[in-house]
Amino acid sequence: MSAEFVQTMRSASAALHAKDSSRALALLSSAQKLDPTSADVQYNRSIAFRQLDDRNSALAALDAALALEPYHLPAMLSKGALLEDEGRKQEAAIVFQNALMIAPSAARIPPQLANVHARALAAVNEEKLRFRSFLVEEIDDARTKYGRSETKRFDECLEIFTGHARAHFPKPSMLLFPGLPPVGFFDRSLSPWLEKLEEATPVIQAELADIVASSAADEFTPYVAYPAGAPVNQWGELNHSKRWSSYFLWNDGVKFEDACRRAPKTAIALDQLPLLDVPGFGPVAMFSSLAPHTHIPPHAGSTNIRSVVHLPLVLPGPAWFRVGNERREWRMGEAWMFDDTIEHEAMNDADQTRTILIIDVWNPYLSEPERALVSLILQGMRTYRRGAAKS
Repeated sequence: MSAEFVQTMRSASAALHAKDSSRALALLSSAQKLDPTSADVQYNRSIAFRQLDDRNSALAALDAALALEPYHLPAMLSKGALLEDEGRKQEAAIVFQNALMIAPSAARIPPQLANVHARALAAVNEEKLRFRSFLVEEIDDARTKYGRSETKRFDECLEIFTGHARAHFPKPSMLLFPGLPPVGFFDRSLSPWLEKLEEATPVIQAELADIVASSAADEFTPYVAYPAGAPVNQWGELNHSKRWSSYFLWNDGVKFEDACRRAPKTAIALDQLPLLDVPGFGPVAMFSSLAPHTHIPPHAGSTNIRSVVHLPLVLPGPAWFRVGNERREWRMGEAWMFDDTIEHEAMNDADQTRTILIIDVWNPYLSEPERALVSLILQGMRTYRRGAAKS
């Protein structure tokens, strides 16, 4: 880039700022001769043409800029705005959507692009609504022929297709077992033992109440406990905080005998379940308490070989739980099982503490041979790492 080109572009920019469009175009023609590959020349020509209210020439200049540099963000946003001004909203939304895919977040967008960036967001959202409304009207007659259970997956598909939801996939931090259905909440038919666990709710509640009323309540410890210097990411507010605390009956495959003696009927109920049986990793079973007005941020678990069971025990008010695109309200006596490698989060909106029983069980889609073999490789990993630590 020559000094002459730089100076010419500066003069053209000053002319544009002064709304001297004709002079700007003349300077930009000179700059183009100096560097025919510059997308910025074409972008600035589009500004001059818009000042002259020559929208066709402005659009042609933007197309020329994007032919030279397809990811020229200012040109993409300007083209979207120009198309929207022309009433070509669907075309504008497509251009805006492509621009947003490469743009930084609203907090990091350059100030000179902030307004058109906000305009792009609004235009894309409006187009999503128009598209969804059109499709809903198109399928309405067919949709009403079926019940909620028959269309549940389709309804989520529609929301994702129209941009009102996003696809969620397993994102385990440790081990992904391939070929397992990437569902959020598992169908109850896969866990017929859930009903018996739900029937045990009153006795489990009573044992929890006795623990909370005793000195053992001090054994509720922060669930999130990163050591100093570790990256805490979204866990900053809950790290080492009793706002989310746990009382373990099992942890990483180790049975807490004292805790199980304090809650013997709960321990018996756990023994009836297909607990994740991997020494050093599972089962895990715990009373989990969430303080009033506390949010557990979106996160994903370590492996999809397990599924996680939640049984509500203390629900003093509104509280909800989301897995993927499905959000459920807690209801006493109703348990559920989900894949925690799919993004999930929880909120206690009540004025008092919410407590549930959390249990790790096998993923119902794993066969017995797969369970045995995956248990061996996880134990092998522990052995390997212990050996590395000694060397």
